[in-house]
Amino acid sequence: MQIEQRANLIAQNLFILPMTAPLWGLVIFILWTITVVVLLLVVRIRHLAAGGSSKDFGAIDDNSLMWRLFRVQSNLVENLPLYLGVVFLLTVRGVSGVAIDLLVSIHITFRLLHSVIHIVGADPRFRVLSLAIQFSCLISLMILAILQYPLTLT
Repeated sequence: MQIEQRANLIAQNLFILPMTAPLWGLVIFILWTITVVVLLLVVRIRHLAAGGSSKDFGAIDDNSLMWRLFRVQSNLVENLPLYLGVVFLLTVRGVSGVAIDLLVSIHITFRLLHSVIHIVGADPRFRVLSLAIQFSCLISLMILAILQYPLTLT
């Protein structure tokens, strides 16, 4: 009986969780991924309408917007589960605070910047730097979630 009561309490609390910075970050991440997929579809449709072949979709060419968008989309899909996992840990452990919000903001900002750098074909070293910052934030968030230590900046 005690397990059933606990399950009911958990279920009730799940429906009243507030939108936190990590959850808003997840919303932004998902919306950005959808935006990139739509951009990729538009570029592919234009390519086909201009007489191009669908075989060109996978052609490795860093000068091709279609290839760069494909790589950005793939990268977003690869990284979304990592961020989702961290958000899950933070949420179920109830870890929050100004430091969490700041780390999430930095992560999402550099996630978007990473995509933009790739789309415009800028120097790949900036992408690597952006990725390093994102991973640093993810690792920090994960450690805070595991330790269940909500940090606040005063």
